[in-house]
Amino acid sequence: MRGPMRSYRERESQFLWKPFVFQIQVLRKNSRSKQKSRIEIELRNRHGCFFFLSPLLPNSPPLIPPPQRRGHRTPCAGDWSLSIARREERWRSIRLGDCRAREREGEAHMPQVQSTPATATAAGMSAASAPAPRRWEGVDQALERMVLRACLDQAPERRRVREAFKDVQLSIDHCLFKGQYSDIGTKESYEQNSRGVEIFSKCWYPENHRMKAIVCVCHGYGDTCTFFLDGIARKIASAGYGVFALDYPGFGLSEGLHGYIPSFDTLVDDATEHFTKIKENPEHRGLPSFLFGQSMGGAVALKIHFKQPNKWDGAILVAPMCKIADDVVPPWPVQQVLIFMARLLPKEKLVPNKDLAELAFKEKNKQELCSYNVIAYKDKPRLRTALEMLRTTKEIESRLEEVSLPIIILHGESDLVTDPAVSKALYDKAKSSDKTLRLYKDAYHAILEGEPDETIFQVLDDIISWLDQHSTKEVPLS
Repeated sequence: MRGPMRSYRERESQFLWKPFVFQIQVLRKNSRSKQKSRIEIELRNRHGCFFFLSPLLPNSPPLIPPPQRRGHRTPCAGDWSLSIARREERWRSIRLGDCRAREREGEAHMPQVQSTPATATAAGMSAASAPAPRRWEGVDQALERMVLRACLDQAPERRRVREAFKDVQLSIDHCLFKGQYSDIGTKESYEQNSRGVEIFSKCWYPENHRMKAIVCVCHGYGDTCTFFLDGIARKIASAGYGVFALDYPGFGLSEGLHGYIPSFDTLVDDATEHFTKIKENPEHRGLPSFLFGQSMGGAVALKIHFKQPNKWDGAILVAPMCKIADDVVPPWPVQQVLIFMARLLPKEKLVPNKDLAELAFKEKNKQELCSYNVIAYKDKPRLRTALEMLRTTKEIESRLEEVSLPIIILHGESDLVTDPAVSKALYDKAKSSDKTLRLYKDAYHAILEGEPDETIFQVLDDIISWLDQHSTKEVPLS
């Protein structure tokens, strides 16, 4: 028997174990009267199961009987309801945990390139067999098709895609890739950490003279150390510095579910362990060491400093994620629903978000180049990941007074992703006496990638000048 007439246990089994197509729709009703706001989240199953949950209310029943007809709303206790309903015409639906099924539906599982679903013909030809629209001019069609159809959830596929596409990446028209820096060596490696997770890392170093200092780079959310960061690192290495970076677990080429942060503290521990090994290398003994954090990497760098308050000679914070801008954070009611849902579906991509590339990049032509970063995570944030980042920013915002190492903060005044006002607060509250704040007028979030060329190189020159001033200090012998 179909529809809402099936038994409760049958519907419960369908809800818990069958593959789903979920849709989230948020309805907000604001009133100036004493009535409270109401938010409704609809999770729709293609098999037609109906559930009404009110999990956020302490005295409300967990399950309310399903409606007897479509469109009928069963009264819920309180102001919150979570419903699962049937809908034949789905919009922006997501199949959870089934990348191959998404390909059959014509939705390429490439978060950085949103393909338009093809329409099946009358003869029954599947949407996946229709020719995909061209995304990159001059790229071989077979390579493009392979990249667009890849499922990037796990590291082996991300590594395969990157290896096939890296020559294309180096040929893009961006100032970071045009610099000709001689005598710069690079090294890529994979190594299992103490948790048994295989971590990808890369370093850039001057080949013909000793390093002035080592710079340990923490990349931003969804990013990798093999794309824009490669050009940034080459520029810094050309000034005589050794630059060392890693991909966090679940990002870039490192092992783990793509874009998933089960614990921000564990991520920080992994980065701390990796950088500690670099600093303990006999070749680097006695060299000043600096943290470099961009966006979410700024939060990682600050938490490393909190763990090791006396181990670093300074930190470079580029648009640090001390607080996510209010325009990017979901409304408070949505946050409460997502917090509950994260307990049930921590890995699912159900967090509503805006196009971060559009918000972060000022120049549209540079924004379009983001699609070449084929292993970056650009899908909707996973539930646990989003909650961990929100929790971390609240923690850092409350601990700004504990920052005691020399710092330089570089931030665009028009940043809509991370709040520049909190960078100003960090500068004011940090107890370090050696602190510098650089604000760039009309600049957006990606001040090292998305601004006009002259602004990008101005920011890089400011970073190198600060490093030159602080790496010449005498380091006591151990």
